[in-house]
Amino acid sequence: MRTRSIGGRTVSAIGLGGMPMSIEGRPEEQRSIATIHAALDAGVTLIDTADAYHVNPGEAGHNERLIARALATYGGDTSDVLVATKGGHIRPGDGSWTVDGSPAYLREAVEASLKALGVDAIGLYQFHRPDPGVPYGESIGVLKDLLDAGKIRLAGISNATIAQIDTARRILGEGNLASVQNEFSPAFRSSEAELRYCADLGIAFLPWSPLGGIGRAGDLGAKHSAFQEIADAHGVSPQQVTLAWMLALAPVVIPIPGASRPESITDSAQAAGLVLTDDEVTRLSRG
Repeated sequence: MRTRSIGGRTVSAIGLGGMPMSIEGRPEEQRSIATIHAALDAGVTLIDTADAYHVNPGEAGHNERLIARALATYGGDTSDVLVATKGGHIRPGDGSWTVDGSPAYLREAVEASLKALGVDAIGLYQFHRPDPGVPYGESIGVLKDLLDAGKIRLAGISNATIAQIDTARRILGEGNLASVQNEFSPAFRSSEAELRYCADLGIAFLPWSPLGGIGRAGDLGAKHSAFQEIADAHGVSPQQVTLAWMLALAPVVIPIPGASRPESITDSAQAAGLVLTDDEVTRLSRG
């Protein structure tokens, strides 16, 4: 597995997104544990989660607890695994998603995540989504306090604009914004400017839902047929081509494809070893 860096911490070039294992349509826990173990077997050392990845009222932290159990029951060494979680997004249990970026809530959320993950300090804590009702700087100020207190080792932001990236950099201090996690995929490229900005600054960029728009058979439709054609040429899945394309865009990019089946993350992890030609990357980048 090739590696990349988040805030000076070395992680696998492909991560695992835990959300599908805990939201609507989630599988039984045994299969989810097997999926996380398969990721670890494949060399994945970055697992992304959030306290909001759950379905029912009263089960916030479902995915965090699931990941903690999977790590505890894995037969190999997990000391190099970076678990990244998030706070500030809320699921009341009625299927909706809301936000709360207030300092008081975020402080409570961090304590709950520490307990759910069973750790003394969170490896990477990310502000999940801006709250229009709270000044962005106030939310980021909590991350700075948590860094200073040693409750989190790295700080990141998610669903952020370039202006918010700059705000976070200013408040957290030089070099203390470790990552930006935005949606980015062949079908959703509106965060390309943020990706390029992070590349210029040397900040890790974590595309969430990187395989969005790719069906089970890899069908992206005529607009994105190049992904299927290049996959056929290499004898791999279009999912692998998609992730390899993202890795080729900038050395700061670390995709975190979600998975709920062992075979899915095993396939995705193999993208780290797929090298595309410059012509292929250019073709795929045309959109």
